Amino acid sequence: MHVGARPVLVDINPHDFNISVEAVRKAITPRTKVIMPVDFAGMPCDMDELNAIVNEENIRKLFKPGNEIQQQLGRILILSDAAHSIGAQYKGKRTGSLCDVAVFSFHAVKNLTTAEGGAVALNLPAPFDNEAVYKYLCIKTLHGQNKDALAKTQRGAWRYDILEPGYKCNMMDIQAAIGLVELERYDEDNLVRRKQIAERYIKALSVDPRFELPVFETADKISCYHLFPLRIRGCNEEQRDAIIDAIFARDISVNVHFIPLPLLSFYKSEGYVMSDYPVAYDNYSREISLPLYYNLSDEDVDRVIAAVFASVEEVLKA
Repeated sequence: MHVGARPVLVDINPHDFNISVEAVRKAITPRTKVIMPVDFAGMPCDMDELNAIVNEENIRKLFKPGNEIQQQLGRILILSDAAHSIGAQYKGKRTGSLCDVAVFSFHAVKNLTTAEGGAVALNLPAPFDNEAVYKYLCIKTLHGQNKDALAKTQRGAWRYDILEPGYKCNMMDIQAAIGLVELERYDEDNLVRRKQIAERYIKALSVDPRFELPVFETADKISCYHLFPLRIRGCNEEQRDAIIDAIFARDISVNVHFIPLPLLSFYKSEGYVMSDYPVAYDNYSREISLPLYYNLSDEDVDRVIAAVFASVEEVLKA
């Protein structure tokens, strides 16, 4: 919206909260410039199918470039929101390598954190020069300056230039130092513990048919266990809210991921209507995100499980 584009929302899959490939296909018009799949809760989207759509001959013919860069690409861009899925795998490849551009978040609540900030992974096809695009983005994050502070301290390199107004959104060195430590222990420590917690939830909750459990692994995908989105079968939004209140009353903090955009004031004012996305609403209305973080002890997990069972029984006993 900041650059004058209009977001076109589509519905999701009922099983994994991720964007529906068929809904994407139906939404494409000559005005479509980018598809932005969001990897929900740690599970990658159906990236091969999305990449295939934008490369279909009839879809490429439909594409109407609005500038020289779009003309150079010659098709719709795939820009992945991989904020939830760092470390996840799709057909043996890591997220970040699956499409033209992927964006990660390192906010404090993410699996791998630098307290705040993020990263952009560039995989643009020829004739694009990904290194050149990277340097352009660096300029944009440094107030349009062509050198950072360290570069200017080198012998004979004090002179710099301002190429555009730019923004101030580069990661600080202190944040990067935190990130390097987090990255070093991510696969063999962080992900291992997150998987253990998820499996403990699944083992305990799978005995009750009222619980619709998240899927963390399929033939093609392996999650990074970012969230545990539990859905309650036969439950409406009001009952879900009451279950959440009952869990909080037992001193357990839970959440909902996420309130669909058409229910939020700004998007309502832009004309988005919730009834156009029934699967998204159904998932939202029954979803409760259980605690899932590295230093959650087995005893803590068991407390959460007990609170969930008791709260669901309390609200749905009728």
